[in-house]
Amino acid sequence: MDILSILLVVLFIVNFLFAGIIIFIERKDASATWAWLMILSFIPFLGFIIYLFLGQNLTRRRLFDWEGIKKVGIDDIISKQIDQIRQPDFSFHDENVDPYRDLIYMHLINNDAILTKDNRIKVFNDGKQKFDQLITDIQQAEDHIHIQYYIFRHDNLGKKLIEVLTIKAKEGLEVRILYDELGSRKLRRKHFTSLTEAGGEVGVFFPSKFPLINIRLNYRNHRKLCIIDGQVGYVGGFNVGDEYIGSSKKFGYWRDTHLRIEGNVLDPMQTRFMLDWNQASKLQYIDYNPRYFPMKKKLGNATVQLVSSGPDTEWEQIKNGYIQMIMTAKESIYIQTPYFIPDQSLLDALRIASLSGKDVRIMIPNKPDHPFIYWATLSHIGGLLSSGAKVYIYEKGFIHAKSIVVDRNMNSVGTANIDMRSFKLNFEVNAFIYDQETSEVLAQMFEKDMLDSTRLTEEIYNKRSKWIRFKESISRLLSPIL
Repeated sequence: MDILSILLVVLFIVNFLFAGIIIFIERKDASATWAWLMILSFIPFLGFIIYLFLGQNLTRRRLFDWEGIKKVGIDDIISKQIDQIRQPDFSFHDENVDPYRDLIYMHLINNDAILTKDNRIKVFNDGKQKFDQLITDIQQAEDHIHIQYYIFRHDNLGKKLIEVLTIKAKEGLEVRILYDELGSRKLRRKHFTSLTEAGGEVGVFFPSKFPLINIRLNYRNHRKLCIIDGQVGYVGGFNVGDEYIGSSKKFGYWRDTHLRIEGNVLDPMQTRFMLDWNQASKLQYIDYNPRYFPMKKKLGNATVQLVSSGPDTEWEQIKNGYIQMIMTAKESIYIQTPYFIPDQSLLDALRIASLSGKDVRIMIPNKPDHPFIYWATLSHIGGLLSSGAKVYIYEKGFIHAKSIVVDRNMNSVGTANIDMRSFKLNFEVNAFIYDQETSEVLAQMFEKDMLDSTRLTEEIYNKRSKWIRFKESISRLLSPIL
């Protein structure tokens, strides 16, 4: 037997062992297992190198230490709210909230997501307006500023934000920035020198142990949170970068959805930031301090739950919340998402809603930022058209919004895309909002965006070329691991 034959045999045995690891040790779900086996079959050995970067499971251990945070009284609030909801005659005294008792209970019992009242919400869909308001709020801060983004670029917008934060740090305020190393891979510690010299602190989520290489491509912190003085908060889809204010030649106008919130939901937002910060910055631990949780004025009437999900949790909480929302719909479901790669449970829920006569509308971008994900999105969208769902392709620029509105009565806005990565692999956060006013604003924004979109009909979809069908088929097979 020649050397080449021996190498081929060894390669076959090693590849077989790798496949065994995926099937018997990792114990992934069936769809992901088959996707990885296909990769190992077509590109042996190299496929396992890819698996080392993308496929390993994160042990479901508690990454976030709740000790100290419990002083906020969250445990007591959750127990009280659960006891109330379990009472058959309990009413929320709000007609917009009562229909969602099951959804509220699910988030409470499985996610420690307390139900907060008296919140005021402003919706932004333009990046320049959002960051102008954020900078204004930072300039008016009096005690502390906590900022967390998946992507933080050192471009014009990033430099401006660092400059404003540095001024506040020099004034004696506590300023903290937390970013994800992979999402902000071009960012360096030296870019924050002026801020840290002024007393600001910078944390990095899941940093690499090797210079310039981060083998942990999965399990990234995709959350975007800002908390100012414990009174004003931001959550949504915008990251920090010039493209998010429409300055990218590739994407043009950037259409996203972000919330500015005042009210009691700031306490769980603050808690979420503190947990993420303490996980990432062991040497700069934030201890509980009442000043992070000040008394709130009643400024609005919105009822909100802040829901987190991640690979360290038992349940895909945000996805389950989406499904429950869809199941409660009586009239309409509006969804905006840059990626539409649902698992079978979510896809079935949407199909059933559409087949049951609900007005299901989904809006996706025309400009892909990730080709495989784009073709997988079109593949899944095609399966919904036959059930009667309406699909719109946004043409004005790139739509990056992550929102769902049900019956123009309740909604969810946050960082989670409708794909496997957001539901299983990334750390995400969404606001579930039981408020007719905010839902109406989002519904009207959707309908306005329809004017800048092209309706994708079943007839148009069926006329796509064989080459596009081929790319869709391959991307769909890989969708469980995209």
